[in-house]
Amino acid sequence: MKDIALGGSARVARGLGWALAFCLVWCAAAPTADAQRRRNKDLPANDPSLCPHTGGDAEMLQAAGIVSLGGFEFATTDTKAIDAQFPLLDIRWAETEHFQIGFAGGECTVRNDERAKIEAELSELRLVWPDLPKRPRTLDPWLRTYLFAQRLEKHYQRMMDVLAVTPDMFPDGSKPWDLTGTYMGEGPFLGQKGKYELLVVPTAVTNKAFLSAHFGLQTQLTQRWNVKERDTLILTVPVDQGVLSRDTALHCHVVFNMTTNLLDGYKHYTYELPVWLREGLAHVMEREIDPRYNSFTFSEGAGGERVTKSDWLAEVRKLVRGDEAPRMAELINISAYGDLMARHHLVSWSMTDFLLREHPEPYAKLLATLKGRVDAQGRTDASNLRDVHRDAFRDLLGMSYAALDAAWGAWVLTPAAEGKGSGTGGDEPAPSGGPGTGPGGAGGDSALPGP
Repeated sequence: MKDIALGGSARVARGLGWALAFCLVWCAAAPTADAQRRRNKDLPANDPSLCPHTGGDAEMLQAAGIVSLGGFEFATTDTKAIDAQFPLLDIRWAETEHFQIGFAGGECTVRNDERAKIEAELSELRLVWPDLPKRPRTLDPWLRTYLFAQRLEKHYQRMMDVLAVTPDMFPDGSKPWDLTGTYMGEGPFLGQKGKYELLVVPTAVTNKAFLSAHFGLQTQLTQRWNVKERDTLILTVPVDQGVLSRDTALHCHVVFNMTTNLLDGYKHYTYELPVWLREGLAHVMEREIDPRYNSFTFSEGAGGERVTKSDWLAEVRKLVRGDEAPRMAELINISAYGDLMARHHLVSWSMTDFLLREHPEPYAKLLATLKGRVDAQGRTDASNLRDVHRDAFRDLLGMSYAALDAAWGAWVLTPAAEGKGSGTGGDEPAPSGGPGTGPGGAGGDSALPGP
């Protein structure tokens, strides 16, 4: 400001001095910047040092619960080998306490209808990383990776609450079960030895290439798979299905599928629970995030039906009032996803919602009773599972199937059934979160995006 009062020659001299100083500083800095650019070009885009938010700093990552940004086993090999196999994907890797994540879903625009949700999630991250951008219009791949790491860990805790379990209830995986106490699986991750895995890829073609290379599968759709060699369950998702380019839709879809993987892994994945239990819980968890996005599992070669509206409670009430709702005796006898009709999806969701809200402890005990069954020799025993299911409802809730149907049907028509996840209050078509599949090893289920 003092320069304004100086004479012309003085202003020129001061200007020349500033220009010379700027030139000297710029010239001195230029080689360093050029060198940095050259170094960056030599690094792959998914190198942790290039992350604009953390630069791969170990302390920052640890504060957010990130164990590493690569260098771990994944699928049938490891992150380094997968990067070499798919060099153009630029997969951002992240490992947390319970998950190993590969994200190649790219950048996305934050839609107006999801801005509040995403900003709330970013506010949680800002507790440890205060310099994160506020109300960003777009989410870059690194930020999306961190968000999914945060979302998955929150979902893991939600599932532990549903199952009424704590980490100390599971073995550390260092030795086989010795037949003493209650069988809780083979490892620390709800009973699995390996952490649960997620891979998000940009296209269905890429998804098929990955699944073919690692598991010999020829599907392009979202896939849940049992990686037997490493005792882990993996989920792969292509984002060009349905509306999965929307961040919230992808979040819903991942939670839908990961719910089934976590439930399958509970007390170790050796057999599958009745279809209505798996699909019902997955629907509840997905719709708690946003009821507009709904995913549907189907069996290979049989697509079944999907629900085309987002207000599921309204649809369930129509079924109950018209005496058209499936009974529990019908639900328990459905053995394939392809046999699920729209009414089965609706009632599986609502019945699960009823049990979680009104009978959370018996519901957790029901799942505990049905999962991890072994015989006297410690071998997996999934025999007579339907009888065990019926007896568990009688013993844990004091209800026959007919009594359960009546109690649920009465509850559905009350305000107690309303609330988060029930619907949006309208009948607009629900943009799908996309497909989901069942874990296999020798096969699996697939699904198509909802309408």
